[in-house]
Amino acid sequence: MNKSIARIAVLVSGGGTNLQALIDAQNSGIIHSGKIELVLSNNPNAYALERAKNAGISAVCVSKKVCGSQEVFEEKLKAVLKEYEIDLIVLAGFMSILSESFIKEYPKRIINVHPSLIPSFCGKGFYGLYVHEAALKYGVKVTGATVHFVNEVPDGGEIIMQKAVNIRENDTPETLQKRVMKLAEWKILPAATEKVCQQIINGEKE
Repeated sequence: MNKSIARIAVLVSGGGTNLQALIDAQNSGIIHSGKIELVLSNNPNAYALERAKNAGISAVCVSKKVCGSQEVFEEKLKAVLKEYEIDLIVLAGFMSILSESFIKEYPKRIINVHPSLIPSFCGKGFYGLYVHEAALKYGVKVTGATVHFVNEVPDGGEIIMQKAVNIRENDTPETLQKRVMKLAEWKILPAATEKVCQQIINGEKE
């Protein structure tokens, strides 16, 4: 399948700082093999939806609560993704676990950013500040972020990119979270998105 540009959906649940990094990267030409066509949230109050509207991107909310079950929720998600002819799904702070059957329908087409150097501090229960709390508690001197393909194992898919960030002596989970976002997540998520979009439009099977 050769296409000129890959159509991207970004799935979000909160403020959308990683979404903003992707929008900025698209505007600056870092992402040029793909275009963000859709921002999809499971939270009607997510500020990320406002960011999308401000950038002129379609913003849609699919609430699991309203859907009533995981199955109905995922069917609705799939319907919206199909409507927008999405090629690549980017999870950017999407706080709803997707089922194995959903993920299997999009092999090598879903990527996620995680705020640690996988395989450290990842998997079930490791999200948001919990990741940084665990890193500080363990006493590691280097942490960072990872972008990986999503498979049926939480944070278990093939790694696309990683970037390390040094931990400082006076770090708190909050200061570390901000620095990992700024120095790692906001850099490698757009770069990895561009890389996968290139693979999609070149029809690569990697």
